[in-house]
Amino acid sequence: MDFNNQLRTLFKCMSESYSITLKPVYSQTVPTPEGVKLPKNWSLSWHQAATLEALRDPNIDVVFNTAMTGDGKSLAAYLDILQRYSPVLGLYPTNELARDQEKQIKEYIEKFQPEHEPRVNRLSGQELEIYAEEENLKKGAALETRAGQSEILITNLDIFHYLHRGAYLLYKDSPDKLWNRIDKRFNVILVDEFHVFQAPQIASIINTMLLIHHTNRPKKFLFLSATPNQQLIERLKLAGFRCHEINPKEQKKYQFPDTIAECQQLETQGWRKVTREVSLQFVSLEPISKASETWLKDNAALILNHLQKHRGSKGAIILNSIAAVKRLTTFFTTFLQPHDFIVRENTGLSGKKTKEQSLDADLVLGTSTIDVGVDFKINFLFFESADAGNFIQRLGRLGRHDGYERNGQQINFIDFTAYALIPDFLLKKLFDEDEKNKELPCLESGKVYERLFLENKIRDSYRKINDFTGYYFKWGVVQSMRLVRQLGHPKIKQQYAAGSQEALKNDCELVFSTNQKKVNLKAVFLLSKKWEEEWHAIAKTDKGNPIADEAASFRGTSPLLCGIYDTTEQNEADKFKTYDLPGILSNLEIKPMTAKEFERRRQEIAERTDTPIPKGRFKHCLGFMELLGYREERLDWKFTYPGNLKPFADTWDVQVLLGIQVWQPENYWISEINKQLKKQALVSYLLPFPLETVRHKGQLPMHFQIYPISDQYSVLDNTPPYSIAFGQSALLLDTQAHRFQGKEIWIV
Repeated sequence: MDFNNQLRTLFKCMSESYSITLKPVYSQTVPTPEGVKLPKNWSLSWHQAATLEALRDPNIDVVFNTAMTGDGKSLAAYLDILQRYSPVLGLYPTNELARDQEKQIKEYIEKFQPEHEPRVNRLSGQELEIYAEEENLKKGAALETRAGQSEILITNLDIFHYLHRGAYLLYKDSPDKLWNRIDKRFNVILVDEFHVFQAPQIASIINTMLLIHHTNRPKKFLFLSATPNQQLIERLKLAGFRCHEINPKEQKKYQFPDTIAECQQLETQGWRKVTREVSLQFVSLEPISKASETWLKDNAALILNHLQKHRGSKGAIILNSIAAVKRLTTFFTTFLQPHDFIVRENTGLSGKKTKEQSLDADLVLGTSTIDVGVDFKINFLFFESADAGNFIQRLGRLGRHDGYERNGQQINFIDFTAYALIPDFLLKKLFDEDEKNKELPCLESGKVYERLFLENKIRDSYRKINDFTGYYFKWGVVQSMRLVRQLGHPKIKQQYAAGSQEALKNDCELVFSTNQKKVNLKAVFLLSKKWEEEWHAIAKTDKGNPIADEAASFRGTSPLLCGIYDTTEQNEADKFKTYDLPGILSNLEIKPMTAKEFERRRQEIAERTDTPIPKGRFKHCLGFMELLGYREERLDWKFTYPGNLKPFADTWDVQVLLGIQVWQPENYWISEINKQLKKQALVSYLLPFPLETVRHKGQLPMHFQIYPISDQYSVLDNTPPYSIAFGQSALLLDTQAHRFQGKEIWIV
């Protein structure tokens, strides 16, 4: 298609599109509280001052800040330590976000110049491994040393979880050796972007908070999220935590002016601009694979037009699929290069150097919003979304800046435009009169709306997905059981004999109960013993309890993880990655390699580039592969079982299965993977329904990890009659048995 034809396609698309305008958003600022020192010409938003006040209030234990995206929740979190000595443990859902926040906090320290000069350190699993090797320490000692050297320690929730479950200890150590000391060091424990977590992670956080509450001095817990989690708040209140929510939306601390004059008046009164006026186009797509990718290719002229019409424009494309981003990065690089525009990638698999290079681009493509709208300032955005919260968060990356500086010259953005690539059923709910909601009327194309109204309309219209409430009552208490037993360890039993263990037990039973039945940790212990005995009989071993281990983990144990040597990655030190087998089978062109060859390359590149490349994350990989490229079309495949699956499906229970393999006849290397896969003990949940039926009836999230599987009687069927989930997904699916059995059942 030539450029003129692309333009005709563009204008046809625009004439059929639905568009609205979002008013700018202003946040109320307040007089600087007494005793607080701010940089020159700075002022605090209402929610920032309110957060500082709540963190200093002895009558509050847990603070929830639900300010809008872009309104400075990070500064609210660290404002106290910028004024006085009050160490903070910052916990983030991804290492990329932790890295981004580390940079931002160091900028705060440079601007605020606090007298006590807080030290900032960041620690991921990889950094912990590198630091331990460099200092010749065990991981536990390295973690304790790093914490002791930090007034602000930035890490991920995985490390926090495993720290409190004794993961970094030697056999002779007492269970509380690390967490007791580290918990004592930090006054505030911060959890950021809390809305991204599912029930297993939320249960883990509740359990850890209860442990700290009953074994240490009082702590402040701060949760930052534009979307509050009411289940968490209710359960913490049950355990006696004194919770306080800071919600500037409900307190009318935002204004949405209609005119430039109103904007100027608000600025005169000290209100701070959070987002600029945004033109939002809704693009209706069929809910099929590659719909967004195809549309973006067909409308590439639209992006070129944005870049050419206003020189200095910067744009982002944020999609759900890493494979789609990889393919589109290649496409747009080729398409825009003749016009002297730079295209870069920004995904969870991108190396650090690749991310840094992306800041110089004109167009960035990624699955992550890290940097987008913050360091990488944009004035146009194309985005997919997986759910309502995801839609709101991604849209919130646009309109946060008036422009940027390039080579000493200020580049000002003229307008801000977003394109939401949404399924047609969602467009119908948003705009169709037949879907009219009296409280939230449908949108009308061409009209102007306040952002909060749009956010409420998106939440109301998006497909309702399962929140897996039942997980807390069955599987959350397995974590509780292990923590309570930990306090009864002979080395620390006396220390916590004054009621800590019993108090923790009582609170766990209370928090993870329902109105139907009170959880009993003794019963959970007996159930865990039953799983252990069943596993020992299957595996002919006297060690291990895979189901309980899975339930006690934070994100799951990833039994299908493979080591990848990525030949498409430019930076050599970033070539070593991990990828789940299902994603590899669907999207990647690979060549198998041996574990020895993988390790040889890792060592050789680490030495030649003088860059540490941790090997711990590859320790339990199912196999090793060389990534050659990303497929244009997804390949079909399915899991298989060499026997009859009906007896397993009829149990309606989580179980450990052995012998599972992959069926993909055109794949020459699959037999090598199957040799290892069939030996894997997989915590599984099996349902006697095809995959699409399970996804629909279970209201499963878009990225829920569930797969088709056949047995010896159905291996040649076009549609496998069974569906299977592994690991943590199996536990989540277990709590939904009543949806598929057609009756309500008690799940504990």
